Amino acid sequence: MTVLHLLGSPGDGGAETYFLSLVEALRDDGLEQAAAIHANAGREAALRALGVPAHVLPFDAPFDLITGRRIRALAKDLPARVLLQWMNRAGRVVPRKGPWKRIGRLGGYYDLKYYRGADFLVANTRDIEAHILAKGWPSTRVAYVPNFATPGPEPAQARAALDTPEGAPLLLGMGRLHKVKAHDVSLKALALYPEAYLWIAGAGALEGELKVLAGRLGVSSRVRFLGWRSDASALYRAADVCLFPSRYEPLGNTVIQAWAHGCPIVAAASQGPGVLITDQVDGILTPVEDAAALAAAARRVFQDPALATRLIEAGLARISGEFGQAAVVARWRSLFHQYGEP
Repeated sequence: MTVLHLLGSPGDGGAETYFLSLVEALRDDGLEQAAAIHANAGREAALRALGVPAHVLPFDAPFDLITGRRIRALAKDLPARVLLQWMNRAGRVVPRKGPWKRIGRLGGYYDLKYYRGADFLVANTRDIEAHILAKGWPSTRVAYVPNFATPGPEPAQARAALDTPEGAPLLLGMGRLHKVKAHDVSLKALALYPEAYLWIAGAGALEGELKVLAGRLGVSSRVRFLGWRSDASALYRAADVCLFPSRYEPLGNTVIQAWAHGCPIVAAASQGPGVLITDQVDGILTPVEDAAALAAAARRVFQDPALATRLIEAGLARISGEFGQAAVVARWRSLFHQYGEP
């Protein structure tokens, strides 16, 4: 049985990173796969390295007369038993009928019009599953399958290479430089924690604005803007505390990744992390947009090694259970066989 992944996103982000993680895990489990993707040099190279055929298509809806026909032809040639749609863009062009089953994966509270014609929907949080059911989808055609996280092989990023003192508290911010990620709140927290340094890994349109804010706050000498990084494990292993102050977050891959790498997490109690994290058990939750609370929690974790150890151990326990790779892959394989068998 072959699964054809459909990913129309041109950029890099949490969903695109997890796409590669799941493709690799399914490959290691012996599943035959191919992918139809929007042009992205890094993603194309990653799929080649995995030995998974990648077919680059325009994904230029709503006026795209090419992609849908080519997906249909590709699915027939493979032949694909399952088409797995990632996010909305692919839904505008994916063939709605054919000798295959179509599964839509939702990592956000998306408009379900992009999933018309899908045979089954997968939500990566319980809240998103509830959102789908509230829109009228039958429970027999919806399932919760969480993301998993596994540490990469990279050793910890050397602090000296990023002009960061060895003994200083090191805070890590991960994610696109977008308003919802609230990196501005992290910068304001840094201003209230003068002993600390902050690494921000991500790219986006707000980079210039955030650098101006850092200058205005007087923290430019203690913040490092790292751009998009493909070696996230190296950063998690180097950091003392991971900050995740997102104003809005359907899930929060950063939380799961921090747990997997044994990095204590301090997050805003926004929609995703607020449900995912058990406050004071496997992470610390602070009010949304509260820089003072974020700084105080980060300082507390750094200064209390026993607390940090408890948070790390509880996070690793979450990874070994619900968010473990083996359990998640088994759930996907079960769905593929359920819907992909002739």
